[in-house]
Amino acid sequence: MTRDMCDVTRAKHGRPVHHWRRDVVELAAVFTAVAVADVVANLVGHGPDGPALLAFSAAALVATAGFHTWWARRHGHAPPVSDTDTGARPSSSQEQAGPGVVGAESTLWRMRTTVKDAPGSLAALCTALAGHRVDILSLQTHPLGEDTVDEFLLRGPGALAAADITRAVARAGGSGTWIERADAHDLVDAPTRVLGLATRTALDAAELPLALRQLLGRCTIRSLPARPAGGGRGPADVPVEGVLEDTVMRLRAPEGGVITVERPYLPFTPTEFARARALVELDARLGPRIPRSQDVLTLPEGNDITVRRADTGDLEAARAMHERCSARTLGMRYHGPVGDADRYLNHLLSPRFGRTLAVQTPSGRVVGLGHLLWDGDETEVALLVEDQWQRRGIGRELLGRLVAMAVEAGCESVYAVTQSSNTGMVAAMRGLGLPLDYQIEEGTLVITARLDSAERGAVGGPLSRSGEPGNA
Repeated sequence: MTRDMCDVTRAKHGRPVHHWRRDVVELAAVFTAVAVADVVANLVGHGPDGPALLAFSAAALVATAGFHTWWARRHGHAPPVSDTDTGARPSSSQEQAGPGVVGAESTLWRMRTTVKDAPGSLAALCTALAGHRVDILSLQTHPLGEDTVDEFLLRGPGALAAADITRAVARAGGSGTWIERADAHDLVDAPTRVLGLATRTALDAAELPLALRQLLGRCTIRSLPARPAGGGRGPADVPVEGVLEDTVMRLRAPEGGVITVERPYLPFTPTEFARARALVELDARLGPRIPRSQDVLTLPEGNDITVRRADTGDLEAARAMHERCSARTLGMRYHGPVGDADRYLNHLLSPRFGRTLAVQTPSGRVVGLGHLLWDGDETEVALLVEDQWQRRGIGRELLGRLVAMAVEAGCESVYAVTQSSNTGMVAAMRGLGLPLDYQIEEGTLVITARLDSAERGAVGGPLSRSGEPGNA
């Protein structure tokens, strides 16, 4: 007994601690045991069956001691050594798991649920989550009349499934619960994230659709011009304050037209609508703008060209390039009547619908255009290089830069639409070194490149740089 007590009485760093009070108690226990044994021996020894009873008691004690030793070895009673006892540092997974789930992997969740706007409703939710060892990392509430929409960022044990959380929330009074996995980026608080998106929007007009998508999550964003490039009637006008209809919001575009945002799986809250409207208003106040950085590149034959961002200010130079291009080159690019090509230029050059790169000679003449176009949930790449400048690596350089932009914007894939006979475009797409999917229908070829994270570092162009690198 004394040894066991010493083993479990430990201080920091594993060294035993001796207490004089415990020693006095143990000494008193020994004297008491001796006195009791002497009394028992006198009573038993003077009886008629004293020797036999002593022998039986000794045998019972030996058997009991033997059984105790066997049981102790088979089922250890000592408590497990903790990290505090050994001085060991918790693993990274334990640190991430936090209190209550140490030793298990943790998972981040984004959850939204609706509760009655009554005292105690939020407390009931928190109690239900705590019962499953779920930590609440952040919380936002959106009052909606008699109800309140609560948005949570949660961290729970890795073994806890989403269905377990939603059932617990439902029992606590939550309804219309939506939940999905989150990542480390969601740990940034909402005001900081909105300020970052506002900064991106202020630096580049083409960032507005991307900022809205990052602000609102998985959604489809479409910019509809006031006057469609192909003619016809434009979209219905919306008031200055915009329109919110459950899973659809419509905002007035700064340059005219309408920006439509759809998220069928989750209704928008008034707070989300107000934030989106604020980003659009910021874009409208700042007016047209694009980064003015540029790269000077050297072609294989030794000539220098400049690659830079372009916008509607380059409309006349782009039209002049169209006039110098052959009908075959324009047909490869636009897949329709050559005369209609100029009607699309203003749309293609607008930063609202994507990003455009221009290639110009030292004299300032534009000889190539590359477009990265936001097409709802997808992203299209398109190239046009003047005839006499083809087969010099310009298209490959433009394509590599456009794909790098798509990666930076968080796009999962890009696609190019061309004719099956356009071997130059096919070769440029294959030169990216990315996984490709091909679809051919009636002579039209659609090539989709998947921007897997493991392959993103392979994107690049073949030309050498003779100037300072830019953000083009």
